[in-house]
Amino acid sequence: MSKSFGKGSSGLGVLLLLLLAGGLAGSAVGNALAPALPWLKASSTIGLKPFTLDLQFFSMTFGFTFNLSLLTALGFFLGYIIYKRV
Repeated sequence: MSKSFGKGSSGLGVLLLLLLAGGLAGSAVGNALAPALPWLKASSTIGLKPFTLDLQFFSMTFGFTFNLSLLTALGFFLGYIIYKRV
């Protein structure tokens, strides 16, 4: 028995997959067009710098960064639109 998030049989996993695919596609298109349109390279970095939790017997590092450009955001938006139409 599994819980479904979202509308109908579409779940949270489908939304995350579409957002990931849209973001990757937007980034790829932005990188491909950047030589011709340099303003597409502009991005903003958001995230947490890596930090380490060291307990002598166990060490774990946490952190992430997220580079958001115009076409990456457009890819996320299109992924969400596709999710709503599925």
